[in-house]
Amino acid sequence: MTGEIMVEEKVAQQIQVKKPEEQAPVQEQKLKRKRKRAKKVAVVFAKSKRKSSVARASAKAGNGIIRINRMLVDTFEPREIREFILRPVKLSSITRELAKRIDININVYGGGFSSQAQAISSAIAKVIAASSDSDIVKKEYMRFDRQLLIDDVRRVESKKFLGPKARARFQTSYR
Repeated sequence: MTGEIMVEEKVAQQIQVKKPEEQAPVQEQKLKRKRKRAKKVAVVFAKSKRKSSVARASAKAGNGIIRINRMLVDTFEPREIREFILRPVKLSSITRELAKRIDININVYGGGFSSQAQAISSAIAKVIAASSDSDIVKKEYMRFDRQLLIDDVRRVESKKFLGPKARARFQTSYR
């Protein structure tokens, strides 16, 4: 019993409560460590619409990984759609180098498969253009395809009450 009490006293001596004066420098050191770890990473956001699909993209410094709805773009099928999505990346050597330096995450919803692909492609182009500091990339995209940087504002016209579609009218027969 006496051995256990002595061990408890030694442990209690080792675990001493620090005085408030001793705690302040330790807290300052912890804050400095947190500040060093919390480096500000520039994040670029872009949104693109096509018909009723919406793609929201975010880019930060990284290794060139592109994810769409948390899936790697390399897993997208069919191959033609994947090539269409990656068109803004493979446009020139400048865009390839810029795309290798950033990780792009895209969330897309609404619309069909083709309109989602067009919205994703536009969002990728907007993020790459925004992350570059010069207008060279924007001019290059505008020269190649204006739809990469400027959203298509056309939408489906709503149906009216006198017909089956937006402009068509029901047929009448007089026999």
